[in-house]
Amino acid sequence: MFLAVSLPFLNEIVALFLVSVVIAFLCYKIKLVPIVGFLIAGVIIGPNALGLVQDQELVDMLAEIGIILLLFTIGIEFSLEKLARIKNAIFIGGGLQVLLTVASVLGIFILLNINWKIGIYTGFLVALSSTAIILGLLSEQNKTDTPVGRLSLAVLIFQDFAIIAMVLLVPLLSGESGSTVDILIVLGKAVLLIIGIILLARKVVPWILDKVAQTRRQELFLLTVMAICFGTAALTNLADVSLALGAFLAGLVVSESHYSDHALSEILPLKTIFNAVFFVSVGMLLDVTFVLEYPLLLLGIASGVLVLKFILSSVSLLVLGYPIRVAAASGIVLAQIGEFSFVLERAGRNAGLDPGGFGELGSQMFIAVSVILMLLTPLFLSISPKVGELLSKTPLKRIGEKRKTDSDSKAKVELEDHVILVGYGPAGRNLAGIFKEVNIPFIVIEMNPRSVNEMKENGINTIYGDATRAPILEHAQIQNAKLCVIAINDLDANPRIIKVARYLNPTLQIIVRTRYLSQAEAMEQAGADTVVPEEMETTVRLFSTVLKAYMIPDEEIEQHIRELRAEDYQIMRGSIQEAHLMVLQGLDEEGLHTRAVVVREGSFAADKTLAELKLRNEFEITVLTVQRGDKNTGNPDGAFQLKAGDRLVMVGLASRFADAAEVFREEKPPIEFEEEF
Repeated sequence: MFLAVSLPFLNEIVALFLVSVVIAFLCYKIKLVPIVGFLIAGVIIGPNALGLVQDQELVDMLAEIGIILLLFTIGIEFSLEKLARIKNAIFIGGGLQVLLTVASVLGIFILLNINWKIGIYTGFLVALSSTAIILGLLSEQNKTDTPVGRLSLAVLIFQDFAIIAMVLLVPLLSGESGSTVDILIVLGKAVLLIIGIILLARKVVPWILDKVAQTRRQELFLLTVMAICFGTAALTNLADVSLALGAFLAGLVVSESHYSDHALSEILPLKTIFNAVFFVSVGMLLDVTFVLEYPLLLLGIASGVLVLKFILSSVSLLVLGYPIRVAAASGIVLAQIGEFSFVLERAGRNAGLDPGGFGELGSQMFIAVSVILMLLTPLFLSISPKVGELLSKTPLKRIGEKRKTDSDSKAKVELEDHVILVGYGPAGRNLAGIFKEVNIPFIVIEMNPRSVNEMKENGINTIYGDATRAPILEHAQIQNAKLCVIAINDLDANPRIIKVARYLNPTLQIIVRTRYLSQAEAMEQAGADTVVPEEMETTVRLFSTVLKAYMIPDEEIEQHIRELRAEDYQIMRGSIQEAHLMVLQGLDEEGLHTRAVVVREGSFAADKTLAELKLRNEFEITVLTVQRGDKNTGNPDGAFQLKAGDRLVMVGLASRFADAAEVFREEKPPIEFEEEF
């Protein structure tokens, strides 16, 4: 007989998620950033509105997990090397931003004849920006590794370091401090812990992940990654360092291994859930009645904070020599009050301090202004390039114009018109060797740790991860890829890879191998362009299909194939050095930038004329031929109407094909893609 167990918080969790889903869906329909939807959902269900969720402590606990997972994923996407590259932005730019903001608020309070201690405390609250919201938006829009993304992260990292000192200084400002020795001990523990974590990142964690990955057990790998994430956060918390900073450092630890991309893909679904709870929890803090009672006052304070932080953040980065375009764009992104200011506000309240020295009214104003600015952050990010461009047209443009940003010299190498090769078994290994010989750009996705290590040693661009996961394919820069060759025999995984790859890049040509001819139909139904069955012919036909896509003459390809068969595939079986006959003299621009795409049912292109698609005017893509059944129409005019099943041969740059993806993408994403996110 089962005993009924009462879960008093279950109804509140159900209400939280149901309302969040509805609001997020409506935001999706009106093309509003989901984070804004979660903030609005929090306002609606919070104790100050409908009151569907009363247990703020429970929500805060779930939100804390969301912050940990968010900062952990950001840390994975970074690395110690990238962090070293922006060290000046962290310590000089971030340090100036915090000091100038605190000093400015203090100066304003002194002019208003308000106690200087209150001025410093309020300056602390204003100086901090929202790590979770900014990094969440940057990650969602794939802007983490842009100049604005890197500079924003640099300032946020320093702010997280500064929180340690701020929390220690709050008792000093209230007159209830411990000894100087106690403060120095806490700071010393924090520094030692950070050094220890960096050492772990270099030596211990990559070794642990390598051993776990060799078990080929995905559940064990995920548990290990979670243990590293929360274990590191817990250690930093013991040293009185913020959980967020600890989670970021944990991500850096994992980023030093070549399993970081797979770790990121595994943890993303969990991050999405708890991160949503965090944004809902922030919205729950807003008292709508208070906003309606003092609208002009709150609008004035919010505008003042916005202008102040925008100017000071921009100036802090201009000092480093960054162009006004980049500095101003970063400054507007940082122009809000952060979630950790709430933590600091609670610490101040316990010590007898309050924002502005206005008691409960000051606390309510602080919360309302903070939430309003957080709600506006997606808008700040969207207008940031325009703000930067606008100021770059003023005399300020001369500031930093000769400086190269860190992205100019050491940016991640962008792949274009490349092949994504899934699998490094016998067929994949041979193909990789041939790609190197004929100078075709490629990247390999592989789940075997030994194969990944071998490729790393041989200088082959590789990713450890599951190719059915969208983040792994995105890390392989699928949006700019020309082909995806699936060289593994996995009847369950292959259709999933095909569907997700097709959705991410509708202009991608997908070639897949199968062991038996009977499996070909399922792969074609999933969206494969070419299915290559038969074990002995796999490598030869994959090779010939790839070369055709790169416009290598048919007679040259046929000559190579005849030689391979005449020698009983000895060239393919032996060393790649024996394949000297396959060394080709480069690839012309036409071959690299030509794509073939099938118009699919449900896509925007179906039943539209070429003039309506505006491929040439908006995307600089030229349609060379349209194949419909057995008929080819060369250089079709703008009145030509496309039908589902038409095959277009087009020419254009890889980046422009990526921009035009929505034109050819099926309206409904595959189930595999929905499961991912």
